[in-house]
Amino acid sequence: MIVLHQFAPAFGLPNASPFCMKVETYLRMAGLPYELDNHANPMRAPMGKLPTISDDGTLVADSTLIVDHLKQRYGDPLDAALTPLERAQATAFQRLFEENLYWAVLHTRWMDDAGWAKTRPVFFGAMPPPLRWFVPALARRGMRAELRGHGMGRHTEAEIHAIGCRDVTAVADFLGDRPFLLGAAPTSIDAVAYAFIANLLWAPFDNPIRHQAQSRPTLEAYGRRMKARYFD
Repeated sequence: MIVLHQFAPAFGLPNASPFCMKVETYLRMAGLPYELDNHANPMRAPMGKLPTISDDGTLVADSTLIVDHLKQRYGDPLDAALTPLERAQATAFQRLFEENLYWAVLHTRWMDDAGWAKTRPVFFGAMPPPLRWFVPALARRGMRAELRGHGMGRHTEAEIHAIGCRDVTAVADFLGDRPFLLGAAPTSIDAVAYAFIANLLWAPFDNPIRHQAQSRPTLEAYGRRMKARYFD
């Protein structure tokens, strides 16, 4: 049995972490049975982060490595028919979501004071005292260092918002009026896209990146389509 170890659901979403939500979405898209562990401790995970999965005793960390493992062990029903061009497009958009847009959105949640006020109770509210008195500040400080190390945190807030808005625009323009990111049929890149788009549109963080996503109706329609197909 596959067990997905992740953060607890939040904001009415399967997960406030797009990486955790990505893996659960992929499991549903691939038709793989699984169980949820919504109280996992990232500090005990191999890479110090979530999600991880346990697959009949095999522990796999990192959302991309998890999906690769699942494809290798259970087959690849979503991507087997992709052309080399489509695989290249999927890789490029995965990088856009996970290596660029993620950091811009992270800034709005962890560094912006209004965003932090909503993020803090979701990730740290269940901690007992005295941990919840000092761990959130330490985690926020660590996230600030990660943002700076990535490079996103070296920009001004306005520049970060502009970067995120350009990413959102690129996704909306590429999607167009297609039902899924690469065309008529869903593929594994839709697990990534849906997790990020849902977290942008439906998590209660008010910022220009979210406003940009809300201004493109095809993104809302895409999110609703994915939700109805795999989570309703």
